[in-house]
Amino acid sequence: MFDGPAHAFPPSREDVERLTVIACGAIAREIVAILAANGLDHIDLTCLPAVLHNAPKKIAPAIEAAILKTRSRGASRIFIAYADCGTGGHLDAVCERYGVERIAGPHCYSFFVGNDRFAVEGDANMTTFWLTDFLARQFDAFIAKPYRLDRYPEMTAMLFGHYERVVHIAQTDDAELDARARAIAHRLGLAYERRFVGYGDLVGAIATAAGAGRPQPATG
Repeated sequence: MFDGPAHAFPPSREDVERLTVIACGAIAREIVAILAANGLDHIDLTCLPAVLHNAPKKIAPAIEAAILKTRSRGASRIFIAYADCGTGGHLDAVCERYGVERIAGPHCYSFFVGNDRFAVEGDANMTTFWLTDFLARQFDAFIAKPYRLDRYPEMTAMLFGHYERVVHIAQTDDAELDARARAIAHRLGLAYERRFVGYGDLVGAIATAAGAGRPQPATG
């Protein structure tokens, strides 16, 4: 069981209409934790491949296809567990077209930190390379190997030369992940900072979507 920030609302009731959450695979672990901690058995979770983030233009079409597939099964309540995620507003257009809501914010780093706090930090974020727990685990698979950092060391300077620090925004207290994140910062030649942020705005977004009312309107 999870405590603290994963608990935000009462257990589900049998008479609550089922909800389908279409989520990024990179936050699947966190959503499963929230659902399990709160007994939200009226929520069905559909996850799309996290690797879509390496080609953001594919995200909105993939979500549109998932919405259509979900609707074809007779599901009417859908929530999109994605931020804009580099789609340049195309995801918002899909959400508007089908009358669904998404998590507010530009990306998962923002909603994990908290969208309001992230916005206040402003320019400092431009020189920060963010690591979630997922990315700390999967850095090699999602960054190092696709960009061939080991084979072409000069790519590290090209991709990360404008960054000043790595900030691990930790969802959990995990010493192994902390060590991995530190090693990534060292590998990139950047300063390291760890912040425990838990699930941030994700909990409230799921809480709102899971209730009887509609989710809060998405922004950003």
